[in-house]
Amino acid sequence: MNLLNNILLTGGAGFIGSSLADRLLERQEVSVINLDNFNDFYDSSIKRANIAGVMDLDRYKLIEGDIRDEDLVNNTFKSFKPDAVIHIAAMAGVRPSIKDPMLYQDVNIRGTMLLLEAARKFGVKRFIFASSSSVYGNLEEAPFSEDAKLSRPVSPYAATKLAGEGILYTYHHLYSLPAIALRFFTVYGPRQRPEMAIHKFTRAIFNSDPIELYGDSLISRRDYTYIDDILDGVCAALDSDIEWGIYNLGNSSTVQLQQLVTLLQEIIGIEADVSHAPWQPGDVIKTFADLTNSSRDLGYLPRISIEDGLRRFVSWYSENRQPPQV
Repeated sequence: MNLLNNILLTGGAGFIGSSLADRLLERQEVSVINLDNFNDFYDSSIKRANIAGVMDLDRYKLIEGDIRDEDLVNNTFKSFKPDAVIHIAAMAGVRPSIKDPMLYQDVNIRGTMLLLEAARKFGVKRFIFASSSSVYGNLEEAPFSEDAKLSRPVSPYAATKLAGEGILYTYHHLYSLPAIALRFFTVYGPRQRPEMAIHKFTRAIFNSDPIELYGDSLISRRDYTYIDDILDGVCAALDSDIEWGIYNLGNSSTVQLQQLVTLLQEIIGIEADVSHAPWQPGDVIKTFADLTNSSRDLGYLPRISIEDGLRRFVSWYSENRQPPQV
């Protein structure tokens, strides 16, 4: 097992990143350097609240800046000499990527390359890249295996993540950089971004606002994965001796969109006001993770069912919800 104790975490103030920082800092020997630009994709005050509990720790350092700033990236590596990089920072979201594809290219591809180049120059021992189940597009064969031939992403966001995996492999191949890409499947849980379905639906039900379901809610299915399971997988990748790999991190259990709303109604105890709309460009019909490889190589085994995970999320939301705007 590698003992990598000085971790550069990009995007460490967001939902997954801040949750991962908390998990890593539970290890008394670990230090975390969080590089985050607090962009306006959603309210930056939410991100600052995410990291408020660790800001005073000696083993935690916040660097406010952009992964596209080459001088900042190089100076961060030079100053802190990270053993490992966990690269989560990205422009997220399928539909916004269709509206501004060049921004997604600049952040998700160029930004990733700048980090990889710095990792090469400064002798980083492991690079973990947060990829996405969106790279599978509308793959017919399910569950989705990492061994599938992928060439048809259906959104700019998905295309940038697939490109990121390719660039990651190039740096492993040319420079022997130990590197792992982790394909996250619809992550949810406390701190989830406010525009994501589970958070958005929960807020709408509590506030008696309408919920709009896109496409056929009985056909559309997602492999929803609770944040704690994702963190288990990331930490397993960090601790592994794997030189190169691409791994799914999912729950390997699909849930219909209509079923998701039904479960939330039952947990919250309020009936949802549901309407239906056509499929949106860039949407995929289903996601479904094959966990054969991640189970074998990482010991990854998701533990949180959708019912348990939704109860945990609703409990967190109830304690932290803001009153609706009048």
